[in-house]
Amino acid sequence: MRLLHVIASLDRRGGGPAAGVEGLVPQYLARGVDVDIATLDDPDLGHGAECPARVHALGPGRGRFGYAPRLRRWLLAHAADYDAVIVDGLWQYHAVAVWKALRGGPTPYFVFPHGMLDPWFKRTYPLKHVKKWCFWQLFQGPALGAAAGVLFTTDEERVLARESFRPYQVRERVVGYGASRPPDGAQEQREAFLSGFPQLRGRRLVLFLGRIHPKKGGDLLLQGFAQVAAAAPDLDLVMAGPDSGSERARLESIALQLGIASRVHWTGMLAGDLKWGALRAAEVFALPSHQENFGVAVVEALACGVPVLISDKVNIWREVVEDGCGIVASDATEGVVMQLQKWLALSADARGAMTERAYRTFESRFEIGSLAERVLDLVEAARSGRHLEGERP
Repeated sequence: MRLLHVIASLDRRGGGPAAGVEGLVPQYLARGVDVDIATLDDPDLGHGAECPARVHALGPGRGRFGYAPRLRRWLLAHAADYDAVIVDGLWQYHAVAVWKALRGGPTPYFVFPHGMLDPWFKRTYPLKHVKKWCFWQLFQGPALGAAAGVLFTTDEERVLARESFRPYQVRERVVGYGASRPPDGAQEQREAFLSGFPQLRGRRLVLFLGRIHPKKGGDLLLQGFAQVAAAAPDLDLVMAGPDSGSERARLESIALQLGIASRVHWTGMLAGDLKWGALRAAEVFALPSHQENFGVAVVEALACGVPVLISDKVNIWREVVEDGCGIVASDATEGVVMQLQKWLALSADARGAMTERAYRTFESRFEIGSLAERVLDLVEAARSGRHLEGERP
């Protein structure tokens, strides 16, 4: 079997879709599946250079839409080489190019929206939503309607997606999502992180790991931390991730005003041993996001045995509650305060039990090999002519 993933970019600074695609590649290869990735990236930038799949960088895409006519031409020439095409993400040229190149042809395509149909965006950015509504009518809606399947990571995402645009006629499939197992060398990774940030050695760490973006609720985390900081003088907050615009400067100003700047540590984007080391060094992971389709970093924390403090806007919150591997609250300052107070009140034995449950949750629900199997089953069904016609809402 040969698969092609098409994604706007493999630049990890853009968030979870790139990490998800690169995490799937070894799973495909281990199952004897040949896989390529096509992107709108500038080939000179080298994004995806370490990925074991063949990467076709067909940009640079122009503007926010990423218009790169070379992609459509390449797809027309090569689509027949693949058993299926999987589109990762919406609202950019790559998603439209696949639709235009493959419609009416023998190669089926599937689409992972990666949370980009969540109504949170509609409520938060109403002017942008008007533009997207026009785009939906002309391009994105028909492109999703023609797909062999629109793949959702959770049932929560599937239901929420129905609220954003009309008409909405797609073949829905909930396939889950996941992350790769952490690499071996936990102690070495932890030491690499603490050597890079020696001021954190000997401190208890609450870790935020992700883009520094308004939707992530970083201001809530700072405000909540400020309210418990005096009661836990050995506790520090680590804010790890790339900045989105001027958000980090805004949050640093908030930390200063709250009097906690000396206990908040900004690491920038972490990768490799430094990223895994941050997770190994943390005692708890925090993400009070206003909207989170899945939260790859949440799952990576669970994979390292780190319990999670997440909002009920992170779409895997139900699984976290059911498995008892974290504490869930609203995306509000009082929610963060409640989570931190509950965490600090736990006994050492209770924290240890939650750590064990975190490992088990990753193993049973979110190990990425299971996602690869489900995707391949759908591709096989499409190849056999079973296009899931009964799955429309």
